[in-house]
Order: sequence, then C-alpha cells, then structure tokens
Amino acid sequence: MITLIDTSAWIEALRKKGNQQIRKQVASALESGEARTSEMIMLELWNGARGKAELAMLKDIENTIPTLSCTTQVFELANQIARSCRSKGLTVPATDILIFSVAQAYEAALLANDSDFDRIQQLL
Repeated sequence: MITLIDTSAWIEALRKKGNQQIRKQVASALESGEARTSEMIMLELWNGARGKAELAMLKDIENTIPTLSCTTQVFELANQIARSCRSKGLTVPATDILIFSVAQAYEAALLANDSDFDRIQQLL
C-alpha cells in the first residue's frame, strides 16, 4: 500500500533525535518504494527549511518521491470534509484537511505525527 508521509512525519524522520517509531516507518516506506508526498506537504517542508543541508534534502525528496497531486477531485473531497468537520464543531487547519483528502482520494495510508488527522478520521 502506498503511504503519504505528512510533514509532521518528515520532520521526525529528518531530526537526529526524532521519534524512533516514526523514523522507522518513514525509512520502511522509502525502502519499499511506497513513500509518497503531495504539493501541500512539500510547500510546508520548503516553508520551514533552514540552511543548505535541509534545502538539499528537500530537493532530493522532491526529485525522488512520487507526488500524489492535488486534483479537482481532491479539492472537492477536501471541501466536503471541511464542511463535515465544521458542522460537527471540529475546526482543523485547511492544510491538514487537504493532506487528509489526498490520502483518501488515492487510498493511501497516511503516516503522520499530528492528532488533527485522528480527529478528522473519527468524525468520518
């Protein structure tokens, strides 16, 4: 199964002292060829990058990990999920709704270290 690696998981994986379980899961997805990214995840990573080493790592990720694109279908699903969350009193960042929608649209596992995704999943 393909695995969409969220920004929060990439951050843990790229930290020298990041969460070991997440680091192992990211490494496994990379080794198996199941790792995927999306435009929103890359934007978040590029936005937080510091220094030449981090920029080089992000360029490598961008050039080697397949992208699950934010298509019209993904945005339509994101709109539905956002309305559903809002109607049930849950406010989550639009970026998380979009990333969650990418995973859903492509039937990908979502590897994350962010409780917002769990909250969205519980509502659906």
